[in-house]
Amino acid sequence: MTTTTTTTTMSMGLAHGRVVYARRVRAPRCGASLRENGVEVSAAEVDVSDSFQEQEDSELFKPTPGFDSIQDAIHDIAKGKFVVVLDDEDRENEGDLIIAAEKMTSESCAFMVNHTSGLICVGMEGEDLDRLGLHQMVEKGNDAMGTAFTVSVDLKKGTSTGISAADRVATLQALASPGSKPEDFRRPGHIFPLRCKEGGVLKRAGHTEAAVDLAKLGGCFPAGVLCELVNKDGTMMRRDQLLDFAKEHGLHTITIADLIRYRRCYESLVERISSARLPTKYGVFQAYSYRSKIDDIEHIALVYGDVQNAEDDVLVRVHSECLTGDILGSV
Repeated sequence: MTTTTTTTTMSMGLAHGRVVYARRVRAPRCGASLRENGVEVSAAEVDVSDSFQEQEDSELFKPTPGFDSIQDAIHDIAKGKFVVVLDDEDRENEGDLIIAAEKMTSESCAFMVNHTSGLICVGMEGEDLDRLGLHQMVEKGNDAMGTAFTVSVDLKKGTSTGISAADRVATLQALASPGSKPEDFRRPGHIFPLRCKEGGVLKRAGHTEAAVDLAKLGGCFPAGVLCELVNKDGTMMRRDQLLDFAKEHGLHTITIADLIRYRRCYESLVERISSARLPTKYGVFQAYSYRSKIDDIEHIALVYGDVQNAEDDVLVRVHSECLTGDILGSV
């Protein structure tokens, strides 16, 4: 008698015919952790598929030619260094200086002011902005890129006008402190918080989301400072100019496209929310329910047999939900 081991995944709400697959790899992040069933697991404890990971690391996840690796950028962010981040040429076609807010110093702030437009922003998660009572600057904005500006702020305590490098650093570090309160800030001010889309660059391929993602990947508070790099004549730096600037100042340069690919490879993008035994006329399955961390869509995996200890490759069928077909048998 032969026992078959198989997995069937029912994917609810898959869009545009895309199939998203999941696998277990070690996430090479600084101070990072994953969560499984609400329990935090260190990256060192995550199971690794070595051969598959090595194959992809050597081929698919090489950085875009001329740019640096996401791993190098993450390590620099963790050390409190700047990283130059470019978006697509058919989007803003700009490069931002990005640094973790908690790592900002007066020296780094002065460097940022001297080489950028000077409008210093800080990408933050919605949960922290809501905690600080920082609402959108306008209810219905019409910014071409959908940048979500909140009301600008200055820290009250220990600052003067709020515009000096020291004052702006104090404000940024307070925004990056979980103990800060709404009453700690004056409104308006000289620092411009931006609301990051939940899901980061996987939801919106913008510099705001890249700043927050890099801060988190670097093991820092999820707040990233960003500002657009400009030439001495005030025009925007483009690709070659940005690469030359980074080389001159010893900075790593990455693309948001590479950051998206990195996150898709190394992060768990779903979380298990429940499981149940499912007897059927074909045998007893184990049903597992997962929720996407990107769009909150739920997915079901029906597992037959012991897939954890299977010696051979496990047969998997991906099924896209169809109400009339699943319930009424339509074709």
